[in-house]
Amino acid sequence: MDEELGDQNHHFSEHDLDAITNKISDLGKWREIFSQQGLQFKDTVVKKYPDCRKVEDDSEDGAGTPQSSSIKSHSHFTTFSVPYCVPKAFVVSSNLGSLPITLETAVALRKALFGTAFQVFNYEWKKSHFKFRDPYSDLAYALEAERGGIRSVQMAVQAYILKYLLFTRNSDLESQNIKCLLGVSLKEQENALAAALSDILWTAGEGVKSFVCLVTADCYFAPTIDYKMDSYTERFKGEGSHAVILFLYSLLLSRTLERLYNDMDCTTPHLLQVSLGNFVCTQALINLMLTGRASPNVFNGDQQYDNQGVLLKEPKHGVLARSDVGYLYWNRHELDHENLPQVVSMLKTPKLPIWLCNINDTFSVLFNTNRLLLSDWRMEHLFDLYFYSGQSSQTKTVTLTIDTHSHHWEDGMREKEEDPEKRFPSVEMTIRTKWEGAAIDWNGTVPFF
Repeated sequence: MDEELGDQNHHFSEHDLDAITNKISDLGKWREIFSQQGLQFKDTVVKKYPDCRKVEDDSEDGAGTPQSSSIKSHSHFTTFSVPYCVPKAFVVSSNLGSLPITLETAVALRKALFGTAFQVFNYEWKKSHFKFRDPYSDLAYALEAERGGIRSVQMAVQAYILKYLLFTRNSDLESQNIKCLLGVSLKEQENALAAALSDILWTAGEGVKSFVCLVTADCYFAPTIDYKMDSYTERFKGEGSHAVILFLYSLLLSRTLERLYNDMDCTTPHLLQVSLGNFVCTQALINLMLTGRASPNVFNGDQQYDNQGVLLKEPKHGVLARSDVGYLYWNRHELDHENLPQVVSMLKTPKLPIWLCNINDTFSVLFNTNRLLLSDWRMEHLFDLYFYSGQSSQTKTVTLTIDTHSHHWEDGMREKEEDPEKRFPSVEMTIRTKWEGAAIDWNGTVPFF
């Protein structure tokens, strides 16, 4: 390569060299523009992370020729943060020095997610990213949520954003006011997202280390017959930032693949499944985001026996400890409500009053601003819960007043034999899985969801 350049040097005129110099001087201006558009990582916290390099190639089907065979492999101190919104693909320099992805790791990641190295994400997943509503608005704290399985990831991150805004940035306060979420600025949105993602990854890494996957322009391995190339693990070209996929990769590597498979059991061999033509998160992946452990069930501890008392060939893994963020579940489409998955107290009663809600296979969040709500039984007589559905049609936070001492709603239910789900919104039925028999006031909002 150097020889070839030496032969061509005499062809450059002084005018050509001046033009090249001018273009180089313009790089600073474009760097500033990219930074203003959210295309550059901003400095926040420094930790020792081995980065996981991604790969790119030039072909449309992902089976192109590698651009580089150069590999650097070592841990280094890198400044990590996440922009509040990354509307386009972000590619970092390959000169940072980090741990590049290998073919073996790429195959393992694909199998952990899909069960096969030949399955790839669809267009909706590839373009998915994290983006807030307008700053200083009524929903300045809220992420824009997409449909399908992507929403479960975005709303899990949303729950941790609420943890940061309500209970981390002002940790000395026992109780906040909902108004503290209305004045969230652009910079606070950025800090909240960085804190939320870091929190989830650090928990998965058991407080020891975590991985952050970034995209580079370099290719570190060639395609093989055992691995289907795609446009996000090896290359990032076209619309979207692939931020949700990068987050999932970071999550799996932070947990480590060895611990990941120890967490799971025979009931859930991989973390994503196909539903209605899209990929949705299994309970194992949801639990991994909430608790740091990919247990595939919602009962307490490990289950050694089946419902008949027969010893299982392999134990089923459940939830081992309370997490900061909880989980509630309701599905009106399951006709036999007696057989709904019984979410255990460790998930229903988290350390903080924030719940990721799976309501009719659609994810949302419920939260309260008083950290003592779940530690003082007197607080649970009459209190407010705030509801964000993630739907673009929602323009303000819904306030629900919960009265756990009034049971007048049950009187009306007894008068008719019909299913209460037909007369009560699913949100209310979800709340009653935690506070049985509670009366719920929507405070003037027309009930929905």
